[in-house]
Amino acid sequence: MGNADEGYAEADWEELVTAALLGTERRGGTPEALLDAAAVRTLRRRAGLRPAPAARLPEPAPRDPRPEPPEAARRRLAHLLAGRANAGGAGRRGAAPDLTELLPQWLAAAGRHGYRAPSALVPALLDAARARTDLRPHALALAGARGRWLARLNPEWRFALRGAAGGGGELPDPADREAVARLWEEGLFAERVALLGAVRADDAAAATRLLATTWATERAEDRLMFLDSLRAGLSMADEPFLEAALGDRSRTVRATAAELLSALPESALAGRMAERALACVGPEAVEPPAECDPGMLRDGVVKRPPAGRGERAWWLGQVVEAAPLSCWRERFGGLDPEEIVALPVAGGWAEEIHAAWCRAAVRQRDAQWSKALLGAASAPPAAGPGTASLAERAKLLETLPEGERAEWVAQFVRAHGLSEAFQLLGVCRVPWAGALGRAVVDALDAARVAGGYPWSFSGVMGLAERCLDPAEAGRVEGLVGAERPGEAGAGAGAYWEEAFQRLGATLRVRAAMLSELAPGA
Repeated sequence: MGNADEGYAEADWEELVTAALLGTERRGGTPEALLDAAAVRTLRRRAGLRPAPAARLPEPAPRDPRPEPPEAARRRLAHLLAGRANAGGAGRRGAAPDLTELLPQWLAAAGRHGYRAPSALVPALLDAARARTDLRPHALALAGARGRWLARLNPEWRFALRGAAGGGGELPDPADREAVARLWEEGLFAERVALLGAVRADDAAAATRLLATTWATERAEDRLMFLDSLRAGLSMADEPFLEAALGDRSRTVRATAAELLSALPESALAGRMAERALACVGPEAVEPPAECDPGMLRDGVVKRPPAGRGERAWWLGQVVEAAPLSCWRERFGGLDPEEIVALPVAGGWAEEIHAAWCRAAVRQRDAQWSKALLGAASAPPAAGPGTASLAERAKLLETLPEGERAEWVAQFVRAHGLSEAFQLLGVCRVPWAGALGRAVVDALDAARVAGGYPWSFSGVMGLAERCLDPAEAGRVEGLVGAERPGEAGAGAGAYWEEAFQRLGATLRVRAAMLSELAPGA
């Protein structure tokens, strides 16, 4: 350094900091000398440090026997994850596909093929799942045990430890009774919920027996969660346990037990509710319950109505909802559901009775009654025999076989367009069956001709990008640049062009994604 650091060579670190703060001219030196002295002092300080004990290395990540996706699919995932991180804010979307919406589709498709996440992309995948809770089920399943291993090393990924196995490792084999009992007694709540589900999937009756071993000592909120898990695989074998739960000290637990029993038309509770309902409703008259007696209370009838509802109407709806739908055929002289629904209801009780039948059809998963209550898809929505509510209609549709569901919604779209179809489209299987996909594309084209703007149908457009069969790409691309006789609203034309270009491009990318994920691709 020569004389460059004169005045600073022996200075300690605090003096150098003081000189930097006050100015070198007040300390008898130059800026260059100060920087040189700081560099020397920094080197001396570092050289004099004693190395700290090495941190203990973590256990190696567990092996995941599942195969990685083919190379092209791995590159695609890396691109989608990078696009997610660089996604801009709201605004005009342009004609390019939305990578943030393609990512969940890639994850779901990869899961169906039984792949694991590429090791190098697991951190980015966990980051994506941290930012978007809707990605977590597929992302965490794809990340697997290695994802949980990484999550234990980074607090920002702790959410992954609240997954299926609670982060403590894999669930025991349901056939290993000793391991199952140990985890059930000692596990965290998330682990116990996951364990109950795994045992339920393997042996429904074994899950009920397991739950009974600790039922009396569980917290009310935990009892409710455990009880709710019995919806999967519900059968008459569950009736004794559920019947006992009708006497639970928690009102919400009692109500859930009653709801589950009413979904079993052969249960004793369903029989009691049928007796009450048949006493209230007949071809000639409707007479709601005069009181909510102790038996009704035990069977899940809520006594106090919500604001704006009369007590007797409230009790009537609950009784009819919980009665097995099979009881009405004999009550109405052997008529089928469609004929029963078409009958006039005495005393102005039609709306109340039909709404209760809708809830019963959904609860009992009765497709025949659901079709009767839906009525013809071409009829005006407000004239539905069961309900005018699109949300309730969507629930009824979910009970129908997939093909019938798609055909009904396709007819609805052809008759009424897309303005009221969003909820109905959301319950149809993906990719949409050919007739449904064609109906949606035709309705979008009709909306353009009518002079609407694409953002008026942004929800349906988003669904179409995710749900249309990629084979429809050619039809969609045929709408780009096409002129329609009588087309109105020329100012919207450019926006429609852009929307159709994006939809077509998205379908092409989805087709490529599926091809890349095929084994051996």
